[in-house]
Amino acid sequence: MQAIGALALSRAAVPGLAARAEGAESVETPKICLQLSLYPDRYAFKTPDKLDEVSIRRVKQLGVDHVLTSGPAIPWEESEIRSIMETLKSGGLTLGNMMISGFPKTLYGKPGRDEEIEKVLLSIRAAGRAGLPVIEYNFYAHRAMEGYYAETGRAGAGLTAFDYARVKGLPPLPAEGAHSLEEMWSNITYFLKAVIPTADESGVRLALHPNDPPVPISRGSQQIMGSVEGWRRLIEIVPSKSNGITFDCGVTREMGDDPVEVCRYFGTRDRINHVHFRNVRVQVPYEKYTETFLDEGEINMFAVMQELVRQKYPRLIFPEHPRALDADRELPGLQIRISWRRRVRGLRLQRGLHQGDAAGGSASSQR
Repeated sequence: MQAIGALALSRAAVPGLAARAEGAESVETPKICLQLSLYPDRYAFKTPDKLDEVSIRRVKQLGVDHVLTSGPAIPWEESEIRSIMETLKSGGLTLGNMMISGFPKTLYGKPGRDEEIEKVLLSIRAAGRAGLPVIEYNFYAHRAMEGYYAETGRAGAGLTAFDYARVKGLPPLPAEGAHSLEEMWSNITYFLKAVIPTADESGVRLALHPNDPPVPISRGSQQIMGSVEGWRRLIEIVPSKSNGITFDCGVTREMGDDPVEVCRYFGTRDRINHVHFRNVRVQVPYEKYTETFLDEGEINMFAVMQELVRQKYPRLIFPEHPRALDADRELPGLQIRISWRRRVRGLRLQRGLHQGDAAGGSASSQR
């Protein structure tokens, strides 16, 4: 009801907004997306979705036309990617991003990394031939998952919180070892110099996700994407639009930085290749925070949306890490659909309102 009222007021205040807000996403606007997990999740968050009429219709019923997904084992095959894209297209959905993984020797600079990188190159070429525009990836020495815990939010909703104290001092895992910052920079440099030329040739953008949680040391290893300075360093290694980041406004705030300013820095350089759109409350930057509903954290989410539009960011926006509602607990088959519905509703409102801002309106004080 609040969203409907706000939208009505904005239309009354900005002549012509009603017609624009009702229009479809264009080639120059951000595109709201949802996730279909078609392959086993490495963190075991959920079982794979079925690429069937029911799953596709569920996304369309929420008013969403774009999706992302995890990718198959490398090397990818063009036929498999094309089949997924065509099945989605038949249901009115466009696949805009796939997550690639499966190169641990490359992460740690071990013998055999060249063979892994060759599989990545084959996957990039396959994606390009199939028409997939973005491939997302991680480069964690170790992800500090052990620091997460549950909190209770409004009306008993489940929130995810993080405390570095739960992770600090944990020993390295035998399979990973401990790695210095410069060692990890050397490894990512080797990787980027090998793959970015092929990404350029294939018309595919790579998006490196920031470290989340952005702790300074995780099981003895330092993290290259655990600071905005690290993000800036990354895009300078190989100057190319294909060498970009996943801009996560939640992680940006977790590190104590201003999401709008950071968005502007990378947006003006056309290095935002994917967006994660979520809100947080921070107690100690880098170390202690709670992931919240979009409308109750510290970030001015509307201002972030405005900046993305000003930069003419045209790719996907993903309302990541949905909160847990009663329906998720009582009806496991629904998974995160109800939480998604609320997030998509808020994003659709912002998508409509930002067009008013582009026409001369302003809502910088709105959250």
